[in-house]
Amino acid sequence: MKKLLIPTLVVLFCSCDKDDPKPGTSSEDALNALSEYVIVNKVFQDIGNNNGDAVLSAESSTSTAKAKLGETVAMDTEITIAPADFSTFPKTITVDFKTGVLGVDGVTRKGKITIVSTNWYGEPGSIHTATFTDYYHNDYKVEGTHVVENIGENTDGYLEYDVVIQNGKITKQDGSVIEYQENSTRTWIEGKDTPLNIWDDEYLLDGSQNGTSSSGLDYTLTVEESLHFVLLPRNIESGILDVDIADFKDIKINYANSTITILGQTYPFVK
Repeated sequence: MKKLLIPTLVVLFCSCDKDDPKPGTSSEDALNALSEYVIVNKVFQDIGNNNGDAVLSAESSTSTAKAKLGETVAMDTEITIAPADFSTFPKTITVDFKTGVLGVDGVTRKGKITIVSTNWYGEPGSIHTATFTDYYHNDYKVEGTHVVENIGENTDGYLEYDVVIQNGKITKQDGSVIEYQENSTRTWIEGKDTPLNIWDDEYLLDGSQNGTSSSGLDYTLTVEESLHFVLLPRNIESGILDVDIADFKDIKINYANSTITILGQTYPFVK
């Protein structure tokens, strides 16, 4: 998304400056805030995918003679489970990427993620709370609390998960900080039958996200129509996202028809 949307938005924000200048926020500030949102959203969506994969891997390792790690968890990543049985909960699952592990998706992860689970990932009512110890996604240090609750199947028979991110923080290489919060629902619509391979997963995302850019600009994003995520190749197939960045209000990104609407004008973009 960053590579494809940002060049388009450069033109649009500059046009907004000319047609409707705003005293408080420059187009460059707004563009930087949106760029940072793209980064932080990608990092925390990745964490959600990998944490679910880690819990499923832990379930496999305690229910079979030999652990079978998921596709996103490289074989040199260390997963520990305590208690190391199948039925005792809560259970603490530690995923240790040590000094750095290059994943099959091209992302280098290092440090630890600790997940406390009240039951297995597919069990309705289970809650999985993740925290981070010197954890990095490429060059971005990640902090905060990531909570996922399985709220059971919806009327269409798909599992739904409530996702809450509290005190989310990304520290960039230059020491600047991006703050991030999320309250959303993920609906698992494809890939349930292959739980140890997340790459065939597809899900719908609803809810809202908000935060503050490294330059102090507040942003809010609200899903107007469910975002349809596909993991391989990573893409948003459809859905509508409403974006507010400081003085720039009601920006609509429509992934179904690949358009962006700003100040009532609609422009195409390439996904």
